[in-house]
Amino acid sequence: MGSWKQLSPSQYHTLDLGVAFGITDVGIVRTANQDNFHISPELGLLAVADGMGGHAGGEIASAEAIEQLCGFIAAARGQGPVLGADGDTTIPVFRASAFDPSSTDPDATWTDATMKAMITLHDAVEFANARLYAANVARHQADGMGMGTTLTGMWQPAPHGPVFIFHVGDSRLYCWRGGALRQLTRDQTLYQQALDLGAPEPLPPRNLLLQALGPTATVRPELLTRAVAPGDVYLLCSDGLYGDSDPAAIAAILADARDDNLDACCAALVDLARRDGGRDNITALLLRCRA
Repeated sequence: MGSWKQLSPSQYHTLDLGVAFGITDVGIVRTANQDNFHISPELGLLAVADGMGGHAGGEIASAEAIEQLCGFIAAARGQGPVLGADGDTTIPVFRASAFDPSSTDPDATWTDATMKAMITLHDAVEFANARLYAANVARHQADGMGMGTTLTGMWQPAPHGPVFIFHVGDSRLYCWRGGALRQLTRDQTLYQQALDLGAPEPLPPRNLLLQALGPTATVRPELLTRAVAPGDVYLLCSDGLYGDSDPAAIAAILADARDDNLDACCAALVDLARRDGGRDNITALLLRCRA
């Protein structure tokens, strides 16, 4: 498995939001796992990343992106230093791009604290991208080459406050609420773009990304806020889970999710993806919000 390490153990984690459990699987075709996930009760954060760029590159990129994101947020909250990719504690030269959080608040309902948290999250994603891009440049693999990764997750900066969603690439966040499954993120792929534009057949392959962390100097994360509800079930997953599986089958598993069976539900989701092809790595992270 090379340098791959699972960032969070597959065990129950208790957050202010609720109870979470995650699992990742190499699938039945690949020989290495380039997916990763992290559950941080301390930060109130959950994330999934799907790496690319060869076995070693993808393994490094997915873990590094999550670690750099969490390190930046922890530093912004005064909970620790930002760690560089080389393990030192020096904050590298980094200047986030201009970002107006009000652009994601059309109803102008956010407090100053919410605005500040959104800016922190935006800058954290950009910081993670900058670190991966710098590593690619150092290896003479910049400008569309080298290692990269998707990054999708949820962050609740304050107990009982709104949840912030961040998204780059084609990993997904779903919500099961009121008997219905809803996809909260939009795939950043040429295939989805062609669908949105009503392009005629043949459509591009599903796995061609419009952007990812690492290959280029800039990235534009999709950032959303969401009010959670008691009993909500959220699924963070890589494309290896949903790519060949029927959404109705995924929904049926989430419909049975309880606080005490998230491990079985995650295992059932992975088994579903393996039965439906298992051509890619498979990651499922479930969160059930407090009732």
